[in-house]
Amino acid sequence: MINNFHFMHPGLLWLLLLIVPLTVWHVMKVTKSDPTLRMPTTEAFDNMPRSWKEWMRHVIFAMEMLALACLVVILARPQSRNSWSKSDIEGTDIVLALDVSSSMLARDFQPNRLDAAKDVAIKFVQNRTSDNIGLVIFASEAFTQVPMTNDIASLVNSISQLQIGMLEDGTAVGDGIATAINRIKNGQAKSKSIILITDGSNNAGGVEPVTAAQIAAKYGIKVYTIGVGTMGKALYPTLGAAGQIEYTMQQVEIDEKSLQQIAKISEGKYFRATSKNTLRNIFAEIDKLEKTRMNVLQHNQMEDGYQPWAIAALLLLLTCAVIHYSILKPIP
Repeated sequence: MINNFHFMHPGLLWLLLLIVPLTVWHVMKVTKSDPTLRMPTTEAFDNMPRSWKEWMRHVIFAMEMLALACLVVILARPQSRNSWSKSDIEGTDIVLALDVSSSMLARDFQPNRLDAAKDVAIKFVQNRTSDNIGLVIFASEAFTQVPMTNDIASLVNSISQLQIGMLEDGTAVGDGIATAINRIKNGQAKSKSIILITDGSNNAGGVEPVTAAQIAAKYGIKVYTIGVGTMGKALYPTLGAAGQIEYTMQQVEIDEKSLQQIAKISEGKYFRATSKNTLRNIFAEIDKLEKTRMNVLQHNQMEDGYQPWAIAALLLLLTCAVIHYSILKPIP
């Protein structure tokens, strides 16, 4: 984008030359208007200082000429113009599909799997300012939380507000992928990817994960699957007898075979995140996704720049008036 400062009517700047004859006129006027008195000698007045009020008249004239110059500049209409510019940027279409089932409260990640995933996802989104990104959440069903957008602030806000209980409990992996496909399939970028984060196996929904992967492959959409959970056992949330949430040690079970199959069919990649640091490294690798170069045409509105000149002219004239009607006020 190129910024240019110019005048809409530059020819009017020639009016600034009026200051020259006005200055000559002022000097001649002051010279001729000096009071005269016939005396045989002026030796008695040789050492008398000149009145400061006499100099103030010159100051007022100079300020009036500056105000005139400001008015001429205003008439010439100064403007700041942001011209059209064409630039190439890299971008891709991505949908984050995040599991919000109750098992994502497991405490093998600190403070739990969901919060760890949210934190890493937010940092990932913040680093991809040239992309269109959408957000899909799923449990027993899938829901589009944020349609495709490049509004990073909106995405970050939506991700940070995700919590368990937004959807009925369950794990509909296939529905999560299918919903993400519907959001991304009509995108303009050549590179389209779905990043699926889950900690379980498909046990709900109406679309089989493999079928969803085949549909993704048909549209040229890569699905990167991430299985979240440590190796061995972890503290899982369970509903106690009094209705409160309790944590019990359970075996971590992730359907890695299905997640690997989804990634393979769609030409994506499967990752196993056993800790928050591992999850960060996974997102760092996904961050190297193929990017598409896009031509972006930008243009900003033209803005007038006369305001500072108008303020300066007003202040100069007001100052002249104050001096003239106070300090140099004529005595009746």
